[in-house]
Amino acid sequence: MAAKTTAKATTEGMNFRRYKDGDSKPGAWQEEIFKASWSHKCPTYVLRTPPCSGSCPSGHDIRGWLDIVRGLEKPPAGMAMQEYAFRRMVEANPFPAVMGRVCPAPCEQGCNRNVVEEHVGINSVEHYIGDWAIANKLTLPKPETETGKSVVVIGGGPAGLSAAYHLRRAGHAVTVIEEKAELGGYVRYGIPGYRTPREVLDAEIGRIVDMGVTVRTSCRVGRDVTVAELESQFDAIFWGVGTHSGRGLPIPGWKDTANCVSGVAFLKAFNEGRLQHVPGRIIVVGGGDTSIDVASVARRLGHIKQVSEQDRIDHVILGQVAHDVAASASREGADVTLTSLFPVEKMFAAQREIDDAKREGVDIKGGIMPLEVVKGPDGRATGLKLCQCTMDGMTPTPIAGTEFVLDADLIVSAIGQSGELADLPEIDNGKGFINADKTMRVPGKPKHFVGGDIVRPHLLTTAIGHGRVAASSIEEFLDKGDVGKRPKVDVHHFNLLEKLREGNLSPAPYDVGATRGTDQARFAVHNFENRAPNEIVTHEDLFLGHFTRVARNHRGEVHIAADEVIGNFSERLVPLSDQAAVDEAKRCMSCGLCFECDNCVVFCPQGAVGRVKKAERTTGRYVETDYSKCIGCHICRDVCPTGYIQMGLGE
Repeated sequence: MAAKTTAKATTEGMNFRRYKDGDSKPGAWQEEIFKASWSHKCPTYVLRTPPCSGSCPSGHDIRGWLDIVRGLEKPPAGMAMQEYAFRRMVEANPFPAVMGRVCPAPCEQGCNRNVVEEHVGINSVEHYIGDWAIANKLTLPKPETETGKSVVVIGGGPAGLSAAYHLRRAGHAVTVIEEKAELGGYVRYGIPGYRTPREVLDAEIGRIVDMGVTVRTSCRVGRDVTVAELESQFDAIFWGVGTHSGRGLPIPGWKDTANCVSGVAFLKAFNEGRLQHVPGRIIVVGGGDTSIDVASVARRLGHIKQVSEQDRIDHVILGQVAHDVAASASREGADVTLTSLFPVEKMFAAQREIDDAKREGVDIKGGIMPLEVVKGPDGRATGLKLCQCTMDGMTPTPIAGTEFVLDADLIVSAIGQSGELADLPEIDNGKGFINADKTMRVPGKPKHFVGGDIVRPHLLTTAIGHGRVAASSIEEFLDKGDVGKRPKVDVHHFNLLEKLREGNLSPAPYDVGATRGTDQARFAVHNFENRAPNEIVTHEDLFLGHFTRVARNHRGEVHIAADEVIGNFSERLVPLSDQAAVDEAKRCMSCGLCFECDNCVVFCPQGAVGRVKKAERTTGRYVETDYSKCIGCHICRDVCPTGYIQMGLGE
């Protein structure tokens, strides 16, 4: 006798579906898929911000440049798709090649495609366009007119350079003052070159400087020039000084122990070329991206057995001496352990970086709390006492009886950082940071604006976004003497009027006066509402049944084994090919904007929806509704995949 077949097995085994996409579970035969009826409400086209852009701290119009790459939005005659996409990108972020490599991509976490399958590889497409722009020597346009206003930007890192770029683009004279010998901030002195190649960084910084930005390096405000002098010389001041002072571990034995150093100091010594090898046993305490960088660099540097007193690592990190490169020829693999208060699966570092570090030989221990630095007779650290812990928010609780000691020749703290503002009491909030309001203005100081980690240590893309917002606020301040409110959704959006102007389709001039209601007048854009500054479109607003599963186009990655990592500082990411970039962009669901699928045209029972004539067509205006035929049945809204059609006209 055959075994009894379950209802679930029967359902999954049936082959009643005409198409492969969709749900295997059959719906009730009485169910109405779309409910049509008469209504006084007619469709209107509502532009909203997609969640990718809403999640992007730098303020990218991500949907916009993906539409360009996929071929939906056409470039002007004679311009390559890649250049047009680059131009759209740099409206918000002048560092697409850098950020396409190192950004943890919160946009991808927000992507609505996550509800259907794996998110769109936004970061990899940005990487592709950024590299294409460098390879083809694209430049940033100089301003057409000068405003006569001048702004000083203090700090040449991501926030400062972003602000300088946007201010210069607006026609203001910009001077960047940087304490170090080169521009780049944390990207140059914190992130290792195998993650951000220096030629890529130099190219993207050079484009900004070539716009006509004046640069003063090796100059520290408070030491070489006073704040009062800058206030008298410039119309506005932007502070983007970053956080270059690493926090030590708040445990007994840490303070004044020579071989206990911060992650910031360690990476600075490495990126300046002074640090060529490390001791044999290293403990890194952290859990974020900085701790991963320290551990991964230590594995690449390796150690040599015989080190002179002069070449001790603490002397190198303090800047007293630099290692001899020749000595590195005899280096061996260092034992590197990274500890985190949080379990490994909840660490703040990007998952890709965690996986790479493990593969390269870093021993990562999660749920571990440092208790005390163990010292030898000479006062140097010989180990770190730790225990297992649980976390309540950001507060660790030790688990009694789980104490143990890890031997160490070097202990690195990568648990946070603050600014170096000892000689700048005018702006220090007393905690090593600078306060800012929502417009990135320093409270109580009308001419002063601020952005980046010195406000709140966060992502590089956050610093770039701070620079953009601050530049916009400075423009308003210079023009009006004050700064107004920022939009609720403070990112770049699709601009329909600009797109119409680009295609010589601008609305006709309008003489203000009494006008009869009509949907035919050429002086207006009809049945269109821009809610992008206030609303983000969620997956509940979409018709997800339209989207089939399409495998993601992953960029290549070079994985390095633990026994091959010493001395390997090659880049690990391989950009997408031309075709793969286009194919990946096509996976974008264009949330909140028409992507020309024709569903509304095909399914309208009244034939009221039609394509716009080719001579009148532009992205975002692909279809129009004949309201003399529309009965308000809302089928067009129901079948719109992107949530662009709403039944609001007539309310």
